[in-house]
Amino acid sequence: MRTLIPALWLITGLATASAWAQPLPPGEAGVTMGHAQRTRHLFNKAFLEALADDFRLYGRQAIEKVRKTQPAAYMKICALLVPREMKVEHSQGVKAMSDEEIEAAIELIKSMLEARGGDDAKVIEGTAERMPSACRSS
Repeated sequence: MRTLIPALWLITGLATASAWAQPLPPGEAGVTMGHAQRTRHLFNKAFLEALADDFRLYGRQAIEKVRKTQPAAYMKICALLVPREMKVEHSQGVKAMSDEEIEAAIELIKSMLEARGGDDAKVIEGTAERMPSACRSS
C-alpha cells in the first residue's frame, strides 16, 4: 500500500494540476524532454509494480470480501477472466476406445464414485431397450 499511494498521488497530480494542463511554449519539451513514450513506459511500470505489491499484501482479503459482500461482482470478474472463445474439438470419444479401455474407464469411474460417496454411491446396472414411439393423434 505504501508504494500504491505515491502512484495514485502522481495520477491525481497529473490529472488535476494546472501546470500540467497548460500548453507548452514552442521549443520547450516539458517534463518528458521529448520522450513521452519512455515516460509513459516508466509510469506504467511503476504503477503496475505498486499494484502488484498492494495485491501481494491485500489481494486475498479483497477477493474474499468481494466474494462475500458482492457475489454478482465476483462472478462478473471470474467471467471476464475466462477466454471468450474456447476451441473444443470432439474426438470420437467412446467410439475410438477399445473394449479394454472402456472397461478400464468404467472401473475408474466406479472407484471414484465409491471413494467420493462411500456406501451411499449406487451404480445402477441395466440394459437399454428401444421403446416404440407413441403415435400422436391430431
